[in-house]
Amino acid sequence: MLTRSVSAVRRAFIWVLDWITRHTRGFILANIVTQAGIIVTGGIVRLTGSGLGCSTWPQCEPGSFTPEFHPEQWLHPAVEFGNRMLTFVLAAVALGVAIGLWRSRPDLKWWGLVPGIGVIVQAVVGGITVLVELHPLVVAPHLLLSAALVWFSVWLALTHRRAPRRDGKSIVWHQRGLSLIVAILLFLGALTTGAGPHSGDIDATERLALDPAAIARAHAAAVWIFLAVFAALVWRIRRDHSVGGRDEVRKAWIVLAAVTLFQGAVGYVQYFTGLPEVLVALHLIGIGLFAAAHAALHYLLKTSADPALAR
Repeated sequence: MLTRSVSAVRRAFIWVLDWITRHTRGFILANIVTQAGIIVTGGIVRLTGSGLGCSTWPQCEPGSFTPEFHPEQWLHPAVEFGNRMLTFVLAAVALGVAIGLWRSRPDLKWWGLVPGIGVIVQAVVGGITVLVELHPLVVAPHLLLSAALVWFSVWLALTHRRAPRRDGKSIVWHQRGLSLIVAILLFLGALTTGAGPHSGDIDATERLALDPAAIARAHAAAVWIFLAVFAALVWRIRRDHSVGGRDEVRKAWIVLAAVTLFQGAVGYVQYFTGLPEVLVALHLIGIGLFAAAHAALHYLLKTSADPALAR
């Protein structure tokens, strides 16, 4: 009887593994959505002032992993606890990605572990954020790590399906320069957030010792530099006649241009209207879209002529 029970459990376990493997692509796409979604839910936590809705970590309240609800104060604990629970969704999706790639794509099996490692690191950073009472020097890396995971998730999805890359001349150094500007742009954006008024909790008043207006202008300047370098990149692509003049990544750069203009417009409007919560939330959504759009363009621009071509 025991042998038959063990055999049944083993068959069920193998069936689950096979099911995950058959749906690897679905898990990879879900990983993009959930990694971007956690930026939005994290923003909701901050903009509703719910950052300390759970006062400690890994427990929510001392001696309890669940929040304590009171009639006069239920929103903040509910929002913060709900955001924490989403971590388990991310972990489940990341586990599916890791299992699916490990069994179906040996060339990507180690890359498949990155989302799961990212979820663990994010959980720890999020916990530290609570323990230091939302200090902006910890909140900023929390946001940047999410953007990096969105970027990687899109790269992984395109690599998994072996999306065709651009033919033509190598522009790898131009790409690298644009990527560096993207990193600087996001870093300055995180500093702008840390110097701004939305701390995540009404009592967490400590902000970065930076002039909010000055750092916002520096962030805007980085956006304009990005647009200039990006426009030059598009010009080079459009003038590359080595493959008959075909612009094979036209959709990708159009999407990135649209997302960048959307982000820029929202950024300027929120700056001149006193940073209303709705516009700040839209700007946070745009971070995920921007990271995803740049990752797609970066992948598709790689050619066989590039030195040390990445997967």
